[in-house]
Amino acid sequence: MILTVTPNPSLDRTYEIPGLERGTVLRATGERMDPGGKGVNVSRAVAAAGHRTVAVLPLGGAPGALVAELLAGQGIETAVVPIAGTTRSNIALAEPAGTLTKINAPGPELTPDESQALLSTAAAHCRSADWIVCSGSLPRGLTPSWYAELVTRAHESGARVALDTSGPFLTAALSARPDVVKPNAAELAEAVGRPLASVGDAVKAAEELRALGAGAVLASLGADGQLLVSEAGTFYGAASVAAVRSDVGAGDASLAGFLAAGGEGGDALTAAVAHGAAAVRLPGSVMPTPSDLDPAAVLVTADVPLDRAITRQESPR
Repeated sequence: MILTVTPNPSLDRTYEIPGLERGTVLRATGERMDPGGKGVNVSRAVAAAGHRTVAVLPLGGAPGALVAELLAGQGIETAVVPIAGTTRSNIALAEPAGTLTKINAPGPELTPDESQALLSTAAAHCRSADWIVCSGSLPRGLTPSWYAELVTRAHESGARVALDTSGPFLTAALSARPDVVKPNAAELAEAVGRPLASVGDAVKAAEELRALGAGAVLASLGADGQLLVSEAGTFYGAASVAAVRSDVGAGDASLAGFLAAGGEGGDALTAAVAHGAAAVRLPGSVMPTPSDLDPAAVLVTADVPLDRAITRQESPR
């Protein structure tokens, strides 16, 4: 069972538009509404793959009620912490060539009691989980050390932890020794304080995160592939995608595939790349099912192309 913890979930609305023109009235050619937040997306991808998952998340107001309803409709178990504030709503504008413009709301501020209730609820479910996914930004009211405390409690319960966050939330949690961290290229660069021009630069940065406490680093390099740097070695994986429809949640789908395949080694990296490649071919933040996957199109190798340039870096999330 994979338990996900999403401290700042969202209701995500995605509109497909012919093109983005400022100062004009845009007419959408398609729209979707999905439960959002990085951990929520991981649970959705795990459930789509046929595995059990439980999503721990704070919810409030009408958007929060709709998030719970949408998750229940997808057969996902939830452990909801009620909050006084209102769950945030995010908007994404998707253009045909794959360009995506996202507007992410800051979300509610959690009170000290709500913060403690979220931590206690997550810790109570750790004992039945194989993996705990701590994912996304922390809302106002939670200190950067909140994830570190959750990682410590999860380890005390015997569960392995995958951490997908950035900035001070990532660096503060490394001392608690998460088993896997999953930055994108921009987040990896931010963590080490310098730009990453090549895959070799990313490998060195991942090794630095391991020296600070990460057991393994699963780094998404966008169209330039994925890296897995661990005690067992360094692997590189890539798959070609003819047309990108939306990259919302693609990294979360990759993490779900990686953990569902065991969370270590080349086979798990193959699953991660296959899930990510499938996700970008789908609209909005739709998560891939087994029928969407094409593992045969994935190349994973220990012969890492260190000189390959990183051509495009997402922003830290």
